[in-house]
Amino acid sequence: QVQLVESGGGLVQPGGSLRLSCAASGDGFGIYTMAWYRQAPGKQRELVATVTNYGSTYYANSVKGRFTISRDNAKNTVYLQMNSLKPEDTAVYYCARRKITGTSYDYWGQGTQVTVSS
Repeated sequence: QVQLVESGGGLVQPGGSLRLSCAASGDGFGIYTMAWYRQAPGKQRELVATVTNYGSTYYANSVKGRFTISRDNAKNTVYLQMNSLKPEDTAVYYCARRKITGTSYDYWGQGTQVTVSS
């Protein structure tokens, strides 16, 4: 059974930084593409960033240049470094594991709250 556990959320002032972590249990972490999604109140869940098994990354336009996704396969962990945070980044952030084939995700974490406010 695979479990994804996020941590690192919290309250931060505009312009501040946070680093989210997602620790994965189970075997084979290194072969999967991992992603961070977020969902703000009253809005649909949106893709924030992805990192493939070989380190290729993708970012949503809204976070490009401010957020960095990375992974440490030895620790079964994926990270999201968030800099220059804005109030509109406020959301619950989820990590997810993509299926080996296709583009859907089969495992999700419970989410961690990020609030950007002065």
